[in-house]
Amino acid sequence: MLILAGLGLYDERDMTLKTLEYARKADKVYAEFYTAALTGTTLDRIEGVIGRKIIPLTREDVEYRGYKLVEESRDKLVVLLTVGDPMVATTHIDLVIEAKKRGVDVRVINAPSIYSAVGITGLQIYKFGRTASIVFPEPNYFPETPYNVIRDNLKMGLHTLCLLDIQSDKNRFMSANEGLKILLELENRRKENVLNEDSKVVVLARAGSLKPKIVYGKIRDLIDYDFGPPLHSIIIPGKLHFMEEEALKYICEHVP
Repeated sequence: MLILAGLGLYDERDMTLKTLEYARKADKVYAEFYTAALTGTTLDRIEGVIGRKIIPLTREDVEYRGYKLVEESRDKLVVLLTVGDPMVATTHIDLVIEAKKRGVDVRVINAPSIYSAVGITGLQIYKFGRTASIVFPEPNYFPETPYNVIRDNLKMGLHTLCLLDIQSDKNRFMSANEGLKILLELENRRKENVLNEDSKVVVLARAGSLKPKIVYGKIRDLIDYDFGPPLHSIIIPGKLHFMEEEALKYICEHVP
């Protein structure tokens, strides 16, 4: 059997008892941290809780050689630990499909993800539209998809969750400051009046921890603000319900 189990968002205490149970009795325990990262813990600490050695996998191991994981699951109990909820990442959906095609029993153990954690801001979950991913620009590579997603969501009055780039192999995590600068650069390039320095946004830092930082303010006031260690997310609010306005007033830190 192949089990995809979520570790939650922040540290080793986020995993469910069900994940712990299966990880302890598995023949092999793997983990991948390239789709997201648990910034509040280490691999050693996770191993300490489980009491088992964990084999880290690279993106290539899962995306291009995932069939080996599936085949190993034919006669062994194999657990793949992932950050957040396993089925949020397209990579893991592909793995489940491959297991089903090959007749291998596969189970999913859900866990908290950024998609549930954004509720801590007071913004209503069902009013979020399509998610945008802001990536690190490269030479001759400056994706404009986030701008399109935000524009389309705002037209419908919906909030936009912006996930910020992670390059785990380089220990590089995009900050909200970098993400905001990229959004302003996209506006400068597109000039469709979707965003400006006076646009209000919410920054959520270290979601899943007991002390997340939630800040609400204009881009101009947040672009140089210190949000602390990663991970960060940016939310572009759409049309606000009066209860959401009140929630942002009392739940969020306001800058200035």
